Amino acid sequence: MESVPTIVRTLLQALGEDPDRDGLRQTPERVSQMYAELLAGYHTDPQAVINGALFDVEYDEMVRVRNIEYYSLCEHHLLPFMGHAHVAYLPKGRLLGLSKIPRILEMFARRLQVQERLTTQIADFLVETPPTAGRGRSY
Repeated sequence: MESVPTIVRTLLQALGEDPDRDGLRQTPERVSQMYAELLAGYHTDPQAVINGALFDVEYDEMVRVRNIEYYSLCEHHLLPFMGHAHVAYLPKGRLLGLSKIPRILEMFARRLQVQERLTTQIADFLVETPPTAGRGRSY
């Protein structure tokens, strides 16, 4: 399999550019690093994101974090999309630290995505960890 820098170099040539000119010489490596950062969610351990921030509590009201800014890459064209998400769930004896919810969103957003799948992945994650009453919702 070819490396990302090699592929970017080939792309630049296919576009009629000289990948050895001053402005483009380091572009293949920069693009490779950019994709590594934008797609880091594939290599993120969900349990490391939570980092033990689960608390046994008697709390049965909705937990909600609003206006979480995110960005991702559309899997169809590799173009960025961004937005704000609102994530809510009903705890069932275990509460997840509020600061973990934006980190969970970021973990899933840093993968090739469509918004509908992103919503489902967050909801499924909240249903599985921690156990919750009903299905979590994110939009």
